[in-house]
Amino acid sequence: MRKPVVVILAAGRGERFLSSGGSTHKLDALLSGVAVLEHVLRAARASGLPWHVVRPGEDTQGMGDSIAKGVRATAGAPGWLILPADLPLVRSDTLGLVAAGLASHRVVVPHWRGTRGHPVGFDAQCFDALAALSGDAGAAGVVRDCRLAGRALDLAVADPGIQWDVDTVHDLARAEAQLSALGGAVTKT
Repeated sequence: MRKPVVVILAAGRGERFLSSGGSTHKLDALLSGVAVLEHVLRAARASGLPWHVVRPGEDTQGMGDSIAKGVRATAGAPGWLILPADLPLVRSDTLGLVAAGLASHRVVVPHWRGTRGHPVGFDAQCFDALAALSGDAGAAGVVRDCRLAGRALDLAVADPGIQWDVDTVHDLARAEAQLSALGGAVTKT
C-alpha cells in the first residue's frame, strides 16, 4: 500500500530566530548536539513514510508557496503530511497516526490538549487546492473547507512536540529543556 508523503517545509528565512540573538539559521541551530532540521528528518525516517524537503528558492516566498512546491514535487502521492521543519520534538509515531487517519478522512489535524499542531494530513483529493496555494496563508482554507464538508478529523495525540516550534533562541532553550526531560529521545516507532 502506498503511503502519504511527509512534506518538510524548510524554506523559511528564520529571521525571528536571528533577531532574537541566534547566530545561525534556526534549522541549523543545535539541539542536544544535533541540528533542528536533522531532528525532524530523523522523525520522518523513523515513521517509515516517504518524505520530501522543500528548500529555499525564488518560488517559495511564503508557507503557501512552500506547500504548493512540495505537493507538486510529489504529485501522484496518495496524500501529504505538511510538517514545518522547525518542530524538532514531533514524534515519528504521531506522523504514523496522522497518516493512518487519511485512510478515512480528507484532512487530519492533530491536537494536543485541545490545541492544533502539525503535521496536518491531506489526502490526494486535496491536490489541486494545495498545489494552487501561494503567499503566507498556508492551507488553513483547505482545512476549513474540508471541516465544513464533514471530511476532517480532529485527532487527539499524546505528543506536545506537534506544537513546540523553534522560532527564537528562547524556543530553542525550551526545546532543549523538554528534550532533557524526555531523556534525550523523542523519536518513537
